[in-house]
Amino acid sequence: MNDSGAHPRKVHLAEQPVAVVRERVRMDALTDFFGRAFGTVMAAAQQQGVALAGPPFALYRGKPGESVDVEAGFPVAGNFTDADGVAGGTLPEADAFEALHTGPYDTLENTYNAVLGRMQAEGFTPGDIMWEYYLSDPETEPDPAKWQTRVIWPVA
Repeated sequence: MNDSGAHPRKVHLAEQPVAVVRERVRMDALTDFFGRAFGTVMAAAQQQGVALAGPPFALYRGKPGESVDVEAGFPVAGNFTDADGVAGGTLPEADAFEALHTGPYDTLENTYNAVLGRMQAEGFTPGDIMWEYYLSDPETEPDPAKWQTRVIWPVA
């Protein structure tokens, strides 16, 4: 059975302030980029006394090819001032479809396909950005089969 527990549903999301590192990254270098970006954002937020307000996430712009335009960081509470390669920004208020992916990151495509299918079945067009919240810390949960990722895909 190839169901990773994804049951896409339509949601309305409020705007969320974030602090991120944004780069164009080769797909095979994403893991290294995430480690670096999350650490850089945590340090910059700590320096400014800005509290992290949720799990780490990555936002993708456009369709990934060999490389992808990606920003990675954390939701924050309060105002973050651009510093040390970290930028303040927001995740937009949006109508979106979301699904909870359980399993290794390399099977996320299955969940994206499920979200896309549900979106199109309900007559919506996918937007050109999407993001993922990483709800599991691989350092504390070594079993990739148990990792949880919340996939968010706004409609156009």
